[in-house]
Amino acid sequence: MPSRKPKNSLEAYREALQMIAPGTSLREGLNAILQSGTGALLCFGDSKRLSNLSEGGVQLDAVATPQLLYELCKMDGAIILTPKGERILYANRFLKPNAKTPSDETGTRHRTAQRLANQAKCVVIAVSQRRASVTLYVHERRHLLDDIPTLVNKAQQAIQTLEKYMTVLNQAMTELTTREFQDVVTIFDVCKAIQRTEMVQHIAREIEPYIVELGTEGRLIDLQLQELILPVHESALVVRDYYRERTGVNHLTVQKALSDLSEDDLLNLGNISHPMGYGTNLRNVDTYLSPRGHRVLHMTHRLPTPIIENLVARFGNLQNIVRATREELQEVDGVGDVLAERIRVSISLLRNQLALDDRR
Repeated sequence: MPSRKPKNSLEAYREALQMIAPGTSLREGLNAILQSGTGALLCFGDSKRLSNLSEGGVQLDAVATPQLLYELCKMDGAIILTPKGERILYANRFLKPNAKTPSDETGTRHRTAQRLANQAKCVVIAVSQRRASVTLYVHERRHLLDDIPTLVNKAQQAIQTLEKYMTVLNQAMTELTTREFQDVVTIFDVCKAIQRTEMVQHIAREIEPYIVELGTEGRLIDLQLQELILPVHESALVVRDYYRERTGVNHLTVQKALSDLSEDDLLNLGNISHPMGYGTNLRNVDTYLSPRGHRVLHMTHRLPTPIIENLVARFGNLQNIVRATREELQEVDGVGDVLAERIRVSISLLRNQLALDDRR
């Protein structure tokens, strides 16, 4: 049986947040510890590895209930649990990570927690008695848990920022669609649209950890986020419409390269133009490009992806699809007489709607 691939730091961090989110048994136990004014050190990971880095204490192998966690934290030592925190393996355990492992913490408990998490590549939670705070250590990551009202406030502020960016993105997409029908799209227009899309996705990714950390308290914010980013998939089709085909490159590899760009990188449109296949210099800004038509066809009649691909393969670009007669459309695999007419009517309605909005 193949060995399970070890989690990277980001995956482990996300799972740790889910494990102690509001609504979970572990979060209930942490709240009880905080309310009692006691400290705690909870270690989650492989029992053999953690046993080698600790000694003494009491071996339990008991179900990790909030009440039991609270009672065991009255003792000075650490509590060792299974990776997902379902069972308590040891209580009152003395931890002994390598003192040479770097740590920027000052308190003994937090320094030990940081060193153990980094050395054993595990999850450690330190509850501070004096500061009444909970600090999460995941591998080399450190995260101070906020209370629920603070988290909700941060998430709502991020949602408001996302709403503003979505307004700008929707305007950019409308302008791009208008220029596509006029057949006057330049690489500058394309890069601007992609820039707006990637910025929105960056903000959405920043909101997701708040939702994970809020647990059951984050459901409404999650619904807001999903509703807001619905148009982003449609915007992502810009890449598929305009990337330059070359050996070993497809729209997925281009999209991956764009997603890896930092927010600072996105400010330079040359960094967007390059993975699209047009180089980093936008000197040819007045060179017109023809979209393949994936995005507009998706907008018009919500056609199935195979039909859209067949239309693009048959006609090559959007202008040829727009000019195609009903008889020519019927020659495409999967397009019958009724669907051909609907495609023509839908494209015409979209173009008229854009012209009407432009006059307002």
